Amino acid sequence: MHTLLKLVAAGAIAAFASSAFALDEVSYGTNWLAQAEHGGFYQAVADGTYEKYGLKVTIRQGGPQGANRALLTGGQIQFYMGGMTTAIDAVKEGIPTLTLASIFQKDPQVLLAHPEAGFKTFDDLAGASKYILSKDGFISYFLWMKAKNPAFVDEKYEPYTFNPAPFIADPMAIQQGYLTSEPLAIQKETGWEPQVFLLADNGFSPYSTTIETMKPWYEANKDVAKRFVEASIVGWYNYLYGDNAAANAMIKADNPEMTDEQIAYGIAKMKEYGIAVSGDAVDKGIGCMTDERWDHFYQQLVGVGLFEAGIDVKQAYTTELVCQGLGKELVK
Repeated sequence: MHTLLKLVAAGAIAAFASSAFALDEVSYGTNWLAQAEHGGFYQAVADGTYEKYGLKVTIRQGGPQGANRALLTGGQIQFYMGGMTTAIDAVKEGIPTLTLASIFQKDPQVLLAHPEAGFKTFDDLAGASKYILSKDGFISYFLWMKAKNPAFVDEKYEPYTFNPAPFIADPMAIQQGYLTSEPLAIQKETGWEPQVFLLADNGFSPYSTTIETMKPWYEANKDVAKRFVEASIVGWYNYLYGDNAAANAMIKADNPEMTDEQIAYGIAKMKEYGIAVSGDAVDKGIGCMTDERWDHFYQQLVGVGLFEAGIDVKQAYTTELVCQGLGKELVK
């Protein structure tokens, strides 16, 4: 009987230990196919950071047919890679999303020009022969461009089909792009490097690559959310400044078309332009957001007619999990 009691006690202890150390399972949905711009999240999976924070994280990559934001609002995933415009729109529409952190201080959106075009400043781009922009760009940041400089005119707009051929063929055209992607593709195809104008360095600077969740879930799982945000921040520092080989292998497994050259280029440009570590993030850590920055961007959008005044933007986000300097000592 004594032996039986010991076995029962041992089983109870083992069950308790298993329960005490069970990992909380959550999913993070990205907004595109796996790439260096998602690297910190993969890093936190690959190097065990999420596990150290008591989490088992599944990354669900987005893509052309991706619906990860719908999965977030439908409760199928816990976190999503969002953005400020959609977050503000959610407040307007009464959808209870909440932005917890912004990995990128600068949106990597750029405009590209031929090196021989002679454009010296952002305002000079108004003199281009045509503006090759996506529909989303035309109804968002192009409104800001026109408000900033009336020399930008609708008549020069041409839809971007994600084929650089029209841009390459016209030496006076400008084209939208992503800092970490299109410039390399154009350089590989043509042998020349396009001029790069980062919108974030010229006045249009939304937060980007955010961690978004649903308010009801957050209220019920604040500890899980806090651990996910903190582990993601550490993952991003280690990806940018540490050994990222295992994370890159995971990225290429999820997106077989991704190359080592593209990944290396993406990391280099993120560091060169301070995409993740600049502004408030330098002293307060990756992920930092401020009320002032949210309000400033909202006022920009009101000013160009994208939103009406009176939206309570503070309902779109919380800063309680960020700006505490976590991980900044990992910068090398």
